[in-house]
Amino acid sequence: MNDLNLLGSEEWCQFDDLSIPAIKARIDSGAKTSSIQASKIKIFEKDLEKWVRFEVYPVQENRSISVLCQAKVEDMRQVKSSQGVAEKRPVIKTKVQIADESFEIELTLANRETMEYRMLLGREAINGRYLVDPSKSFCQGDYTEEELKEKYSDKIKPKTGLTIGVLASNPELYSNKRIIEAGEARGHKMVFLNVVNTYMKLDAGSPEIRYRGGSILDKFDAVIPRIKPSVTFYACALLRQFDNLGVYCLNSAQSITHSRDKLYASQLFSKNNIQIPVTGFAISPRDTKDLINMVDGAPLIIKLLESTQGVGVVLAETNKAAESVINAFKSVQTKILVQEFIKEANGQDIRCFVVNGKVVASIQRKAKKGDFRANLHQGGTTSRVRITPDERKLAVKAAKALDLTVAGVDIIRSNRGPLLLEVNSSPGLQGIESNTGKDIANVMIESIEKKLGYKSE
Repeated sequence: MNDLNLLGSEEWCQFDDLSIPAIKARIDSGAKTSSIQASKIKIFEKDLEKWVRFEVYPVQENRSISVLCQAKVEDMRQVKSSQGVAEKRPVIKTKVQIADESFEIELTLANRETMEYRMLLGREAINGRYLVDPSKSFCQGDYTEEELKEKYSDKIKPKTGLTIGVLASNPELYSNKRIIEAGEARGHKMVFLNVVNTYMKLDAGSPEIRYRGGSILDKFDAVIPRIKPSVTFYACALLRQFDNLGVYCLNSAQSITHSRDKLYASQLFSKNNIQIPVTGFAISPRDTKDLINMVDGAPLIIKLLESTQGVGVVLAETNKAAESVINAFKSVQTKILVQEFIKEANGQDIRCFVVNGKVVASIQRKAKKGDFRANLHQGGTTSRVRITPDERKLAVKAAKALDLTVAGVDIIRSNRGPLLLEVNSSPGLQGIESNTGKDIANVMIESIEKKLGYKSE
């Protein structure tokens, strides 16, 4: 028998006016207001009043069940997220039913896929009605998986694939073609979205993403970013907009931005006790000599902060040469890092491909004769390699530090153990797939399916 006045840390709620027969809520007396996770939020006018249309996936980790809801907007309220970010959210009033008791509450529509629960019940709804015992769960009754399926039997979507966008610049690039092929092979609709042809409407009530002169992109389940450095700023703005619309982004705008800023990334690695070659940064020419000494002198590596694929990376073989190059960069206000040269690596590094916290493949890259850069784009060659447990741990930890779901992690072997060189947020697939024989594009699609609760036949 239920204790009518007692709630546990989680309970099932019902919203008849929204056609939601069951949604699991976290009971949080520390939060003032109640909220529900909503996506594809659109404000519209009805009988001269402001209304909102939104979509709810009421069962955690199950995108096959969705409910399209609409309600009158009571307010547009500034709400601060748990990350401290303030944003305007629509507020509605509706009746909630818990067990046999029904009462009206205010709900803010929270467009945040990362919420642990689809709903949060705050103290304004609880006070005067219930006591809360956080050590218990489902004091008002629980549902089995079969009971939930029965409740939502008329709302389960027919078995169709996901719609996945590949946000990139070149549809003919090997990696982009492989990802599209892998997604289509698993029954998904794959759409190539050219970054420069994609744009956005910024509006608190009805934000949009449009493509090539007016086509509104509002049916995407996920987006895979494959962003070249020259469009990082704009592409990340698009990713934030997709996220605002409830579309899952395989790598977030923030994680990509952090990975592209080599100085910030190096600081994050240092903070997380991730071993990297000794690295220095200074802006004044007066500090150049000490900067060189700080990394144990020449030979040393000089890197542009936004270098990629080995471009903008210079080896200075003497202190005098290093001083000249560093000061030349500083004179034109170009930001650089100075890094120790690991001679014993002999022009070789290891690329670990990390997906969802696991190293799914790894190769060794070797620089062409007369060069020190092992990047394939600089003429390097690749071969299979067996990585050590320490190297595997380092790769996973580096991707996690940048919060990247997909990452190419470059490691160098030194006399003091494996060292992290850098982390790439849009790693290429050609070299690593051809050498290992592994279908990494398929692994990336599977990662999206797992995140969205999609189960293939």
